[in-house]
Amino acid sequence: MSADGTGSLHRSLGLPQLLAYGLVFIGPAAAVGVWGTLDAVSGGVVPVVYLVATIVMALTASSYALMSAAVPRAGSVFAYASEGIGRRTGHMGGWMMLLDYLLIPSVAYLFSGIALHSLLPQIPVWVFVIAAVVISTGLNLTGVTVTAWVSTVVVIAEVVVLAAVLVVGIWVLATAGPTRGWLDPLTGGAAGLDAGLVLSAVSIAVLSYLGFDALATFAEETRGGAKVVGRATLVCLVVAGFLFILQSYVGALLSPLTTAELQADPSLQGDAYYAMVDSEISPLLHALLSLAKGIGAIFSALVGQAAASRIIWDMGRSGSLPRVFSRLSARTGVPVVGVLVASAGNVLVAGWASTRGDGLNLVSSMVDVGAITGFVLVHASVIGYFVVRRRGGAVRPMRHLVIPVLGAGLLIVVLVAASPVALVVGAIWAVLGVVVLLLRRPSTRTADTLRR
Repeated sequence: MSADGTGSLHRSLGLPQLLAYGLVFIGPAAAVGVWGTLDAVSGGVVPVVYLVATIVMALTASSYALMSAAVPRAGSVFAYASEGIGRRTGHMGGWMMLLDYLLIPSVAYLFSGIALHSLLPQIPVWVFVIAAVVISTGLNLTGVTVTAWVSTVVVIAEVVVLAAVLVVGIWVLATAGPTRGWLDPLTGGAAGLDAGLVLSAVSIAVLSYLGFDALATFAEETRGGAKVVGRATLVCLVVAGFLFILQSYVGALLSPLTTAELQADPSLQGDAYYAMVDSEISPLLHALLSLAKGIGAIFSALVGQAAASRIIWDMGRSGSLPRVFSRLSARTGVPVVGVLVASAGNVLVAGWASTRGDGLNLVSSMVDVGAITGFVLVHASVIGYFVVRRRGGAVRPMRHLVIPVLGAGLLIVVLVAASPVALVVGAIWAVLGVVVLLLRRPSTRTADTLRR
């Protein structure tokens, strides 16, 4: 084990492995697990929610691509904000993203538990959650090469199953017609579109995209230069956005449950898409989708756990967190302490959420507050790095100023629309981050070494 902060991660990932990591983390069928919640919150216009969310995330992906090339460090937002704005802001950016990356796997484990529970209802959700944590943590400790190839196999299988569900679903629509109006998922039906409801739902839907940003944490393990990370980030976002809009539109047209019924009974929301596939498409495809989503969510959590461990490692080697967090395994190059810390947090949060009917909604909102705050700081880092500090050559007004300002503005609107509980949790986490900042004073020598 190396604890002196001088150890380095192993460069063993190429573009194919990064794409597999990104897509398995995002989850090609991510909209399945949260569709019922989004349908209830948005007033029945989930495809519109995902369209807006894709646009917002595309702006953020542009800024991530710029900063991952300029500052190719595993700390992601922590590193970007430190270089573009200042070390104190960098600490808070990394801290807020830790809320994101410590909770994202918890949500994925919960998705996995719900999916597998729908197949074996006699087994409680929390049992599947604990088993998923053990499996993903064990794989993460084996090293990034093994998990990358396993993730490739998982994401291919999930795409094949999702494609089968969509093809058969479209055939059912063509032969039997929809349960809702053809345009209702896009217009809101008789109630119409409510911008406030859409924005509230976007704050939850952002969760489905979380994963493209995690690719930046593998910058020090990627072959072929930092631009490979940016390219993989944009490709993952475009593919995911298309799949989310399509699967949510088909699901809305076939759902036997109305939006009002989902709003009245939150306990129906988590299983709503699976119930639709079972009753309207095929019990066999329901079983395959549940299995694929359950297994896929485990590996999604695996990538999130790995991303969290890299941020913890980078903050540890810079002095923002205790130096013990900078330890790497001499054999596998894995940030072992970070993986174990993230795993412990996942067990606590996912186990608690699995016992509540509204647990999925609550944890999803909590995740998004940390993520959106971090995304805003990525945009601010672009302006600070390229425009204010002029560290990236000539200023390109569109990419270095217009897109970051527009992206940050949209994210702030979405953040304000988040649930009050989520905002309170985010505020408490931020206060804790300030306390840690006051207690930890990263040495100038360490910061200078990292910058070189």
